Amino acid sequence: MGTFDRKAAVGVSAAAAAAIFFAWLAHAVMHGTLAWFDLAVRGTIHSWASPLLTRAMEGITQLGSPSFLIGLGAIVVWRLAKLGRIRAAILMGIATLGAELFDQVLKAIFHRPRPEAFFGATPVSYSFPSGHSVESCCFYGVLAAIVASQSRPRWARWGIWIMAATITLAVGTSRIYLGVHYPTDVLGGYAAAVTWVALVWLVYQWWRRKSPDHRSAN
Repeated sequence: MGTFDRKAAVGVSAAAAAAIFFAWLAHAVMHGTLAWFDLAVRGTIHSWASPLLTRAMEGITQLGSPSFLIGLGAIVVWRLAKLGRIRAAILMGIATLGAELFDQVLKAIFHRPRPEAFFGATPVSYSFPSGHSVESCCFYGVLAAIVASQSRPRWARWGIWIMAATITLAVGTSRIYLGVHYPTDVLGGYAAAVTWVALVWLVYQWWRRKSPDHRSAN
């Protein structure tokens, strides 16, 4: 099996596993079978509340907001294009904007009402899946893949991936802490994001394979 075939197999497996988990989770959410889980986790995380932690979570949650990620994404795309990494710039743009559209479509399908927020106003949009979770997982995951592809030491690549995962998990936790999402909304957001990123990554790998300039830098 060639390198492309191995990567394709990994991508298909990741997309399929995430899609199956999302389908199971969505079914459980719509039938209320995980209400106990949502209540237990919300209660536990809310018990950590303090004024200092609340301010920190309000700041962390902005790292996954659409306005922040689209603005930062535009800067990243511009920088990648300036460095000549056109394919990577296109991948970043599609992953960021596509994640936002994907989330809105899923919210419109499931129509799950929001929980009552613990802090601040309750958002007017639907709850499942968490948009901050979808978009932060897609954005920081793809950004980590692009940056890590240029990092030679293994420890540097691991550090990049750990940082991306930490930010993504922190954003999801902040949504539960603030009370604007159920834990299953956040898990659903991560599953949807993995599905989307895996599919985009598969197309990207196929594009790179067909291109005469077959270099990882792009």
